[in-house]
Formats: sequence, C-alpha cells, structure tokens
Amino acid sequence: MQSKLIELVSHYEGLHDGDLRTIGLQPKMDPVGIWTEGWGRAMTKGGKFIKGAANKQLAYSLQTIKTIEDADKALIEDLKPFQLIVDRKIKIKLNEAQNAALVSHFYNTGGSSTLCDLVNTKSNNIYDWWCSHYITGQGIPLKGLKLRRQTEALLFTTGELKFLN
Repeated sequence: MQSKLIELVSHYEGLHDGDLRTIGLQPKMDPVGIWTEGWGRAMTKGGKFIKGAANKQLAYSLQTIKTIEDADKALIEDLKPFQLIVDRKIKIKLNEAQNAALVSHFYNTGGSSTLCDLVNTKSNNIYDWWCSHYITGQGIPLKGLKLRRQTEALLFTTGELKFLN
C-alpha cells in the first residue's frame, strides 16, 4: 500500500482512543455520530452504522481493534476495496499521488461519480470541485473535512502531500 495514502488517511482519521482512562484503544464517535475504531473504521451491526451516544456500550462490545498494530492492519484491509473502485472507475493513467488522493477521498466519502467524470475527462475544474464538495456532516460544513478535501486536491493536482491543519 502506498505510503502517501497511508500517511494521508491516518493523519485525517486520527488513531481513535475514545476513553483515555482505559489502557489500549477504544471506539470513538466521529463528528456525525458514527462509532469508529482504529484509523476510522466505521462500526456496524446488521449492516447498519452504530450511531449515537446511546450506543456506546454496543460499540465497545463489538470492538475488534485494540492495538496500534490491529489498527494498521485494519486500515490496509479497509483501503483495498476503495483501491479496486478507483481502478475500475478511472479510465486514465494515474500517478501514485493522484491514486492516493482518490483512494483517500473514496475511503472517506464512499466515492463520487462526478469526481470520476472530472478525472476521466481531465477537467480543469477538479481542484475547485474537490475542495467544495463532501465537506459537510449533517449539513454543517466541518473544518476537518474542508482541510482534508484541500489536502487531497493538492496531492492530486501537484503531487505534494501537505497537511493544512
């Protein structure tokens, strides 16, 4: 797995440790209320996201990531399907930086057919579009998402991995 991709995702996801009073890693809620563990792995039960403070005990009971090594292994595993989606949907040759930016975006957002179209047509509007979409949580613009989108767009367009926070 590419080092820029791992560095980018791990920087913006952060290593989740929801309870600093307890040894090891614990699940943590993301800004939109979804329980996550490790480097941003969304927790599910029955195919649905575990959400909300009322489901803390459920999230803790389903926890599988307890160490940094577990988190690193899970991240590589979690990125693979998004790499396959990028490989399938992008019809032009990408360099390593462009690939890393797209896989990071897809991992965080689930993907965008509009972004794929912009990439495949080599649109001049990629940077502006990238920085202005998928930046909200529950309809509210989130600073962390804005910075992540800017970092991804910069990586895609220039090859430079520069963290803006």
